Amino acid sequence: MENIVPVSDMRSYNQALANVEAGHEVILTKNGRAKYVVSDFEEYQKMKATLTLFEELHKGKQALKDEGAISLNELKARMNEKL
Repeated sequence: MENIVPVSDMRSYNQALANVEAGHEVILTKNGRAKYVVSDFEEYQKMKATLTLFEELHKGKQALKDEGAISLNELKARMNEKL
């Protein structure tokens, strides 16, 4: 669940940070619009890892589209070349 807090409320940041926990970020607004997110650090690391995974999957999908599929033997040969 999101907590939406005006950035001016960060003068008393201890109260806003008390609401930060895994799965419950605090959204800070500036001039009435969402501007910043305060999140649990472990949750942030999971989000970054997920984004990295999706980027790699997208690269693989694009490579398959551009280069086509390869056989298992060809994959093994390429891997052996790199080692």
